[in-house]
Amino acid sequence: MNELLEGSQAVAEAVRLCKPGVISAYPITPQTHIVEELASIIADGKLNAQFVNVESEHSAASVVLGSVATGVRSFTATSSQGLLLMAEVVFNIAGMRLPVIMTCANRAISAPLNIWNDHQDAITVRDSGWVQMHAENIQEAIDLHIQAYRIGEAPKIMLPVMVNMDGFILTHGLEVVDMPTQEQVDSFLPAYTPLYKLDVENPLTLGPLVDPDYYMEARFAVSETHKDVLKLIPLIQAEFQRTFGRSSGGLIEAYRLDDAQKVIVAMGSVCGTTKDVIDSLRSKGKKVGLLKIVTYRPFPIDAIYQALKDIPKVAVLEKAVSIGSYSPLLSEIRSIFSGKKKSPVISGFVIGLGGRDITIDSIKEVYKRLGPKPISEEYIDLKPELLEETI
Repeated sequence: MNELLEGSQAVAEAVRLCKPGVISAYPITPQTHIVEELASIIADGKLNAQFVNVESEHSAASVVLGSVATGVRSFTATSSQGLLLMAEVVFNIAGMRLPVIMTCANRAISAPLNIWNDHQDAITVRDSGWVQMHAENIQEAIDLHIQAYRIGEAPKIMLPVMVNMDGFILTHGLEVVDMPTQEQVDSFLPAYTPLYKLDVENPLTLGPLVDPDYYMEARFAVSETHKDVLKLIPLIQAEFQRTFGRSSGGLIEAYRLDDAQKVIVAMGSVCGTTKDVIDSLRSKGKKVGLLKIVTYRPFPIDAIYQALKDIPKVAVLEKAVSIGSYSPLLSEIRSIFSGKKKSPVISGFVIGLGGRDITIDSIKEVYKRLGPKPISEEYIDLKPELLEETI
């Protein structure tokens, strides 16, 4: 059914349809509306679940770790500093192979204090073992949450999934969305039946102390499972399309790449603006396309290589930095082509940090700067007049 919904409300409704038994979160801008809505849904009797109020994000993550460990489907959400406060538990959840689902309403990291959108929070915990997916719009955010439970709870996977949606741009934006029915979601998402759980009748230990004889194998197992996730996500995407009648999610999305000479690579809501720019440039005869990264972890190396190997020039556009090195997505995409016979000229651009507006002109500027030589890292829309007083 088509409805006009705020992004946070839409995600809360999607989570409700997935029937988690425990929800725990701590309010933090711009994530608050999601769990505020879920608290109301539970209080109104629309979802049979416990909402656990806690004193911090670290505690919220600990609660859902415990609830999933006892065999209960669970959900949490956070942003920015909240995710960093959770970091210890975030690693524990993945290491204990617990399929917690989390919304990260992406927001810049302090200092200076900033409540607007970029991707530095999620990027900071990219090596924790969580599956990470990025939504372009509110509809995709809905769909990715429903798919996340199928991915994380798959018996061969048993890993947590983080669905990223750009703070304010998507969390507080309004969009007409097709909200699935409960019957559709029930047919797609079976009840959670864990392979293992804490049970007084059948005692076991989760997350014990291990010595050097075991630790490496545990981390290796998580890494190997991410390879299985790469195979599973396209299957889940195809089943989702059959059930709900639309294609959503997946590893990557190729937009007008067939004859492209220049391609922009990006994640999240900036892909919508980029598509508009591409359509405009195409109308003027410019052969340009977009490669949208939907799944960031596991990183879809083969899919990206196949999409870009015949493209002469590539611009990697990202809302995060790796201080003292090249930006994260740029480094990873360049590594894909290291030693390959066929490689594009790959340039990197940092844009939109701290929520700075990414305009049509901003994207056009990226397109203009793509030349015969690679650009290692340029900041788009930087204000030179502010640099002296900032430094």
